[in-house]
Amino acid sequence: MSPPITIFIDADACPVKNETYRVAERYGLHVYVVANSILNVPREPWIERVVVSDGFDAADDWIAERAGPTSIVITNDVPLASRCVKAGASALSPTGKAFTESSVGMALATRNLMQELREAGAITGGPPPFSAKDRSAFLGALDRAVVRLRRADA
Repeated sequence: MSPPITIFIDADACPVKNETYRVAERYGLHVYVVANSILNVPREPWIERVVVSDGFDAADDWIAERAGPTSIVITNDVPLASRCVKAGASALSPTGKAFTESSVGMALATRNLMQELREAGAITGGPPPFSAKDRSAFLGALDRAVVRLRRADA
């Protein structure tokens, strides 16, 4: 039997923490909420707040060092998603986009290109506002990821 399914939330700017808690409670999963500062989390034995140093990428490093084949990582950080996917973990963006071995390379290239365009002043706006459709897509993607991992363990 494999280790239990664990969810890691890259929490500093994550808009779907409450949705993640609901899905985790439904399936009886442990959730680590990882951030550089103290965040309020529900007082549940299956939710663990992890406060890391404010060092560059400290939260990412903490998550990447622990993520593996029975982990689901919730992050908008493409380099973190890449590290986790390479470790065998499932990685989801808050909009429900699954990062996979085949998609993460393109996501990194797109991220780097957009960063260069922003630095050059060619792009001044940010991403579109987070929507109810994004929230719904995330819930569906997280549920599918949990079911897939549970089937793999059966």
